[in-house]
Amino acid sequence: MPRETLKKLARQTQQVRDRWYARPFDRLLGDARLWSLQRRSVTLAFGAGLAICFVPLPVHVPLALLLAMLLRANLPTLVATTFLVNPFTALPAYFMAYSVGCMLLGTPPGQFQLELSWQWLQTGLGPLWQPLLVGCLSCAVIFGIGGALVLDRIWLWRVREKYRSRYPRSKN
Repeated sequence: MPRETLKKLARQTQQVRDRWYARPFDRLLGDARLWSLQRRSVTLAFGAGLAICFVPLPVHVPLALLLAMLLRANLPTLVATTFLVNPFTALPAYFMAYSVGCMLLGTPPGQFQLELSWQWLQTGLGPLWQPLLVGCLSCAVIFGIGGALVLDRIWLWRVREKYRSRYPRSKN
């Protein structure tokens, strides 16, 4: 994420922290490390956000807030990353996790049909839950660690490129 965009978000977070509904959490949200734009804080938050995306329950934002406070990772990045899995991308992401789970467990994939209803939870989830949970856990670990490492490498590459453009090598 470009540094200028993160700086704009950081200015807006002060406005949010000043609101009446955020005052009870001022002590928790007042930690400067939650808003830090350092490489380690942002890459850790990005990786943790990608891992949270594969939690198959609708608790992404509260889990992101809790994890940001525990890890002292960049809060806006962590929360924004959890929205990569949204109503449009949830089915492909969870189908991929289900396929990975079937592959890891060695079970043949069945018919994957996801419905958000009480009846589907009682009857349709039975044969799917083990491969889905194993796949979600595997994808969370792979995408979380991989995303953090890739963003870290991209960040370092961009810093080096900016440094090289500022201080070109002399031709002797």
